[in-house]
Amino acid sequence: MMTTDVNKLYSDLRKKIEAIHNKDELIIIDKAFETANSFHQGQLRRSGEPYIIHPIAVANILVDLGMDYQSIVAALLHDVVEDTDYTLQQLTEEFGEDVAILVDGVTKLGKVQLNSRETKEEQQAENVRKMLLAMSKDIRVIIVKLADRLHNMRTLEFVDPQKQRDKALETLEIFAPISHRLGIRSVKEELEDRAIRFLDPVAYAGIEENLKNSSRSGNDFLEHTKEKILERVHQFVPNAQISGRIKSVHGIYRKMYMQGKDFDQIFDIYAVRIIVDSVVDCYNCLGIIHDMYNPLPNRFKDYISTPKPNMYQSLHTTVIGKEGVPFEVQIRTWDMHRTAEFGIAAHWKYKSGVTTTKQSFDDRLQWIREMLEAQQESGDARELVSSIKTDLITDEVFVYTPKGDVVNVPQGSTVIDFAYAIHSAVGNRMTGAKVDGRIVPIDYVIKTGQIVEILTSSQQGKGPSRDWLNIVKTSQAKSKIRNWFKKEKREENIVQGKEEVEREFRRNYIRLSDEDYEKFIKRLAERQRMETVDDFYAAIGYGGVSIIRLMPYIKEEYQKNYDKSRFEVKTIPVRDNSKKNKDGVTVEGIDNCLIKFSQCCNPLPGDNIIGFITRGHGVSIHKRDCTNVPKDLVNCAEPARWVNAYWNGNVKEEYKATLQLTCLSRVGLMAEIATQVANMRVNITSISTHDMKDGRTIVELTVNVSGVDHLKNLISRIEKIDGILLVER
Repeated sequence: MMTTDVNKLYSDLRKKIEAIHNKDELIIIDKAFETANSFHQGQLRRSGEPYIIHPIAVANILVDLGMDYQSIVAALLHDVVEDTDYTLQQLTEEFGEDVAILVDGVTKLGKVQLNSRETKEEQQAENVRKMLLAMSKDIRVIIVKLADRLHNMRTLEFVDPQKQRDKALETLEIFAPISHRLGIRSVKEELEDRAIRFLDPVAYAGIEENLKNSSRSGNDFLEHTKEKILERVHQFVPNAQISGRIKSVHGIYRKMYMQGKDFDQIFDIYAVRIIVDSVVDCYNCLGIIHDMYNPLPNRFKDYISTPKPNMYQSLHTTVIGKEGVPFEVQIRTWDMHRTAEFGIAAHWKYKSGVTTTKQSFDDRLQWIREMLEAQQESGDARELVSSIKTDLITDEVFVYTPKGDVVNVPQGSTVIDFAYAIHSAVGNRMTGAKVDGRIVPIDYVIKTGQIVEILTSSQQGKGPSRDWLNIVKTSQAKSKIRNWFKKEKREENIVQGKEEVEREFRRNYIRLSDEDYEKFIKRLAERQRMETVDDFYAAIGYGGVSIIRLMPYIKEEYQKNYDKSRFEVKTIPVRDNSKKNKDGVTVEGIDNCLIKFSQCCNPLPGDNIIGFITRGHGVSIHKRDCTNVPKDLVNCAEPARWVNAYWNGNVKEEYKATLQLTCLSRVGLMAEIATQVANMRVNITSISTHDMKDGRTIVELTVNVSGVDHLKNLISRIEKIDGILLVER
């Protein structure tokens, strides 16, 4: 039965292939299927289906994208080298070097295993670097990989929940932005929708319900609108073709949960697309649409005169009719439509019908080389991950140089980002900027349509300011600023880096003797593969290494090897007349005193505590290891004011505890934290967030708990949430 199903699946695929590939190519594709089917014989997917179903599905996706026969052959064979006895040498001899390079490239992209929280980000960064290197050699590698990931996302319900979240997050942060930059719209949207389904299932279900409730009326509205527009447009543009669509779940999710809009406030849920023969027809249709409907202010975008970086071109306008329903109208030519739907894959799908020079094709892949060059200069592969997360998926703004050249930068970019987008030398020599002829501050955020002029200094070696790293939006600009400091300001970097290390050590109460400090820093430098301590300081100074990222490891090493005093508890002589207090604490030698819990350490039942007799405010209760409690209680100043204190055995009150969560920013994280806390019936009294410059988020969470054990259970639950790097009390 399984064999029949497999043969039918391949038979259906083969019919599609016959329509676009010649007989010689078909023979090679058949041979690839027979080889894959033979070597995968007996292997099953988690769903219980024969494994060969996956390669067939990946090949099917590539056929729909119009990829060449070598890509289809690679799709059918992409797992045989890794999962069977079939060798890369055999594959090269039987199918040629080009196919072998594709299979080898796809195989290597899946080999990085994420072992521990400490190295997860570094391993992901290295995987992304390999991916971009493979793309720079043959872009088809990533297209095959995207098809592979898409089918895996379609069958993700068969893996365990944690792996579902890991794969979904990686898909949303890495693979969807790459497919967006390559212009493959259908793959991008499906990857995003399927990722959100696993990352935020509650929100996904809510949006689906809203779409379902409005689908009937929405479809009727679209059909009626299409007929109306077609009747009018055909009078002037006879060959126009019109279609309608409803916005993707992820597109709605971004606006609802990232921009704080209600479902009813999203104006482009419905869209009508008009495809015509020429650019002139595009602008004629735009005039007709604006004559038929009222355009909404500031909702018109001309991507024909200023294409997106992925070469997307269209006219976009949002209008509203008598029904009171706003909708978007996209107008484009057939060539623009092919590029919009298939992106870089259109090079193969329509290469017989459109003229694509090698130069223009290479230009479309320039961003890959630029990202790799920036990473090589910075020496940190994590820059690539940051670039993909921030630079590739963000909406663009289009601005002009004084000479009229168009420059596109991510939305939210400052004039400094603009300067570095032009050239590194322009950014490094920048002294100020003019926007539309007026001087603006260097943190000015540029908007579409503005004319931006960068003022530069003729003085050599002046260079950028370190403060710019906190101002710029794009990873490209950050990388170029850091690279300048790396090359030009080594001595200054060393001083700056040393100050940052010492400041973080003080902030985290890490105290070492001079001799221990030198040994400790030397080990840190070696762990970062630095030859000297000065190299380590310099890397921190110019931003190549983040001391904040290293702090969890540093604190663990310090507590394990140096902080012996935290295990030593010195007591002082006290009287034996202990009395219980109504606040759940017994203070030796004092009866019915006012008790208050110090906010510097927020002690909880179960903590080892001590009391401090204040002047006029009773006894302040601290944790024994609080930084405000002297290590030596006998020889400290005013030892008589420190008294032993204990928790009563029957404490039933709730106490406040504050947690600091270090997180990787991702969609739905705050909702998942709140849900996890609520599931333990814990009340959140306050919550605040702070975005760090290295792409992470610090969350301060104050909760009511009954004691240390209760808090430990809560921390354990929170630590299991994907994206949580560290939880500290």
